[in-house]
Amino acid sequence: MAVQVNSKVRDKTTVAVEADDESVKATALASENVQKFLEGKTPRKVIVIKGRLVNIVK
Repeated sequence: MAVQVNSKVRDKTTVAVEADDESVKATALASENVQKFLEGKTPRKVIVIKGRLVNIVK
């Protein structure tokens, strides 16, 4: 699953197919590479498109 920060792919992660949105968000936000691009800021919005991608808007 691709993880985007401000619509740019920053990481890829593997999650279970049956994982709910909250666990997918937690996995994406826990990524070290994503944290680097968030620069310590809290994301304004996290969009999960099941089975495809997670977009984090800061």
